[in-house]
Amino acid sequence: MPEIRAYRGSDLPALYDICVRTAAAGGDARGLYSTDDLMGDLFAAPYAHLEPELAFVVDDEGEAVGYVVGTADTTGFVQRYRAEWIPRVGDRYPVPPAPPRTAEQDMHALHHNPERMLVPGLDGYPAHLHIDLLPPYQRRGYGRQLVARFLSAVPAPGVHVGMVTENVKARAFYDRLGFVELPVPDPGPLTYLGITTT
Repeated sequence: MPEIRAYRGSDLPALYDICVRTAAAGGDARGLYSTDDLMGDLFAAPYAHLEPELAFVVDDEGEAVGYVVGTADTTGFVQRYRAEWIPRVGDRYPVPPAPPRTAEQDMHALHHNPERMLVPGLDGYPAHLHIDLLPPYQRRGYGRQLVARFLSAVPAPGVHVGMVTENVKARAFYDRLGFVELPVPDPGPLTYLGITTT
């Protein structure tokens, strides 16, 4: 029976695998970029590295099949991403040129601009999270359990998520959990949702 537990360093390869297999608006992004590690390097591994105490996984017989990662303080996380994560990744992702860019270069731009996470209008929701589950484990209650575990552990008054607007399944999931849409200026392709922890 799968269970929710704290992240362990040995789960890192599974986090990369889960991340890329769910990174195309919920679908499989393997083969879309020059390395399948790109999605994990952006959206999973920096959290596991910088704030492992807020990382939790769904464990099925010793294997992580889903995770939630995040930060209690987005401002502090952005500073640490720039100071610690970008140097740790090294020259794996070159600084991209100015637009127009390829899709991969757009992802490199996200890596080199962690300040993009500092979105006006989210002051009451300083924490944020990322959650992913492999398809066989979706719609079975594990996502709800992961979010509940994260919310119980995060020392912040509110948590936000920035989700790709076209991912309607994810939006329905967050709606069921009580997240509400947060009006932010110029959200681009994302929708911002938030929930209070008190």
